[in-house]
Amino acid sequence: MDEKSTKVSRTLLQKLRDTLGESGEGQERLDHITQLVAQSMGSEVCSIYLRRDRQTLELCATQGLNPEAVHQTRMRVGEGLVGRVAKQATPINTQDAPHTKGFRYMPETSEELFPSFLGVPIQRLGEILGVLVVQNKDQRIYTEDEAYALEVVAMVIAEMKELGAFTGEGEAMSAPHQRAHQFKGGSAQEGAAIGVVLLHDPKIIITNPVADDPEVEKKRLNAAIAQLRLNVDDLLNSSRSDNKEQQEVMEAYRMFANSRGWVTRLEASIESGLSAEVAVEKEQSATRARMSRAPDPYLRERLHDLNDLSNRLLRLLTGQGRAADDKVPENAILVASNIGPAELLEYGKSIKGLVLENGSVGSHATIIARAWAIPMVIHAENITREALNGDQILVDGDQGIVHLRADDTVVGAFKDKIAMLAKAQQKYAAIRELPAVTLDAIHIGLQMNAGLMADLPSLVSSGAEGVGLFRTELQFLLRNSMPKRSDLAELYARVYNAANGKPVNFRTLDIGSDKVLPYLQPEDEPNPAMGWRAIRVGLDKKGVMRMQLQAFIRAANGRPLRVMFPFVAQFDEFRDAKAMLDGVLRNEERLGHVVPVDVKVGAMLETPSLAFAPDQFFEMCDFISIGGNDLKQFFYAADRENERVRRRYDTLNVSFLSFIEQIAARCDLFETPVSFCGEDAGRPIEALCFVAMGLRNLSMRPASIGPVKHMLRRTNLEEARDVINEARASGDQSVRSAVVKWLNGR
Repeated sequence: MDEKSTKVSRTLLQKLRDTLGESGEGQERLDHITQLVAQSMGSEVCSIYLRRDRQTLELCATQGLNPEAVHQTRMRVGEGLVGRVAKQATPINTQDAPHTKGFRYMPETSEELFPSFLGVPIQRLGEILGVLVVQNKDQRIYTEDEAYALEVVAMVIAEMKELGAFTGEGEAMSAPHQRAHQFKGGSAQEGAAIGVVLLHDPKIIITNPVADDPEVEKKRLNAAIAQLRLNVDDLLNSSRSDNKEQQEVMEAYRMFANSRGWVTRLEASIESGLSAEVAVEKEQSATRARMSRAPDPYLRERLHDLNDLSNRLLRLLTGQGRAADDKVPENAILVASNIGPAELLEYGKSIKGLVLENGSVGSHATIIARAWAIPMVIHAENITREALNGDQILVDGDQGIVHLRADDTVVGAFKDKIAMLAKAQQKYAAIRELPAVTLDAIHIGLQMNAGLMADLPSLVSSGAEGVGLFRTELQFLLRNSMPKRSDLAELYARVYNAANGKPVNFRTLDIGSDKVLPYLQPEDEPNPAMGWRAIRVGLDKKGVMRMQLQAFIRAANGRPLRVMFPFVAQFDEFRDAKAMLDGVLRNEERLGHVVPVDVKVGAMLETPSLAFAPDQFFEMCDFISIGGNDLKQFFYAADRENERVRRRYDTLNVSFLSFIEQIAARCDLFETPVSFCGEDAGRPIEALCFVAMGLRNLSMRPASIGPVKHMLRRTNLEEARDVINEARASGDQSVRSAVVKWLNGR
């Protein structure tokens, strides 16, 4: 912008600020803004459209169009030129609106008299709040300076709307962050919790969007940027790595922080009249809009870096944001866009639930939530934009639903549900010390899954007979560099001590797919879940595998050792891995270290192919653990991270149950112990059906042991099998309805 245009823009913003500072209703303020903009830009029309909901825009104020159309004219996002601006988050500038692609005639507005059209999104941090439009009778293309000035005004309107400056009657002018909202996401962990929102990245509130003195604002900006660059340098120096690709990524991050073009754009916005904070948010909004449209994953990642830098800069400018030593409020429900395992662990077990906009059912954040037995919902779209710290929030992990600021009726019903769950837990506690024996005297071994030292106290409180799966990759994921053998040995020794003689199945490192170590070069794979992961990595990275096996042996210190290898797809993989363990055992003995008194070596059956392995596999394998989560997705060819397909196929489908029955029968033939490990093992009806198919061991999260034991102890297994066989013989696709009907009729 030239000096004259900058001065005009600054004058307009100062008038706008004065208008917003005056007392009056929200409608009066909107009306005054349209008058100011029309007058300052020499346009015959200025209109403000605000969102009523996620899909609808409403004309809320206008200077020049038919005033009777205010609060009457509505359109869907994407409909007409105004709707296109909102959907695409980009301006539309045309001298012939009626003949521009997407135009929709709204007769009640009388806008046919004004063919020249410039519309810009009213947006804040990527969220489209509305559209600001100017129009003229004479056909013309608005200049770049005019478009920029209108974008600056739109930015201020967005900030003031966030502060509630335009509240009034109707949905479009309702006060922000006060209405009740329901978010439908996906269930990552069952359970229910009521509490208050704790935002992982708290909203930054800007109370003065217009600058009094641009020079002062630029000094504030440059001081904050200087501190930002120092912080980034410290971050890079503390995360030095031999990994060339990782270092290149970090250097690109530094390059963005030192980008002169980025700073120039920020200073230009300040010159136009914006405060330093809003200038940063304006640039950040544009970045987020580009992120949403970028087809190239590499470009999206780089834009994410720029977005992260903007967040850091805003925190420096405002002093807002969560400090590391901030106390977690009582009954906190953590709400975030996404979160890594290390960040989640920093909050500790004091949080009562977890809600993510992104996330996945197989992520390590999900694994931690399951270990803590807290409800978790993923894919709760836009919740971080709507929620505020301290808002009341209800998390229904069973249904994948989140209620924000719910009314009293919903809260009452939710409290009743939680009370029923608490009563059930008391019932399960009463049978904690009793064995899981069915009415026809069949004992079922119930073990727990773990991955953290914090999980181990659940061995006693849950009544588990041992640890059916100890995930070892979390200790690798929580570090910035490869852990030392001595550190791992010390950790595994503590696991042994905490187990107090109960068996522990240590699973070797299961990385790949959605579990990427920051210090190993990632593989660019089109389908990581079926790619270079788990045992495949271990057999290729033999040094890492041997180091972990040595740590297991030294931790055992003469005690029995149980090791299982994940994601074995064929006999050769298991034979090679077992040979490596045998070699490490011989070497440890040669070095004078105490070796385990007994070693059992198992495999996780997570691919259908392993069920058809040669007989020698079942003869060599000491035990088998069916990894239900992966096995089910490969059995049905349905990605468990894809919400559209993962719930399409029932675990109790006769095909899957028959496959489980076949695996159990083959293991029995060779007297190879077999268990089922995964989410479904912890669901009472599914667990009952697995046991009816011949399985005698199940491994699950600690909180599920009580409900599963309660189900098994009041069930006759022979009768359950008869019900399942009858359903299979009838041609039913799933046995679920038949089993539920039988259970309810007892």
